[in-house]
Amino acid sequence: MRRRAVTALIVVLAPHVAAAHVVRHSSIPQAYWGTWTAGAGTCGDAKKAAIVLSAKAYVSPTASCTVDYVSETAGAQGPIYSARLQCSDATGGTQRKSVANLIIRPDSVDRISVGSNFDSLTAYERCSPSVPGTKQ
Repeated sequence: MRRRAVTALIVVLAPHVAAAHVVRHSSIPQAYWGTWTAGAGTCGDAKKAAIVLSAKAYVSPTASCTVDYVSETAGAQGPIYSARLQCSDATGGTQRKSVANLIIRPDSVDRISVGSNFDSLTAYERCSPSVPGTKQ
């Protein structure tokens, strides 16, 4: 009888212990708003791929997206954000809509890694450190 009670208790409590704490937001945190480029000193170079993050938008050379929601989970170097996006293709003449995920992981104050999954993260640097809302 005692063994069954312990087993039942473990079955009830185990899923709660293993679950990660996720906080859901309606927008990208203000600390990450601004223009980001994949290389240092390339902010003025129009040929370099830049991304722009704002509260409810993500714009890249290939897509323009609106933010549905952002999930925040704890990471070793700070919170990791996963944004759920509604995108339209910026290349070509058609307006194809799609759903995408975007991971934003902080590397330092003015450096983040961004990508659709952890295997494809690319490091970006902030173009202007004086952008309002940046971490000091």
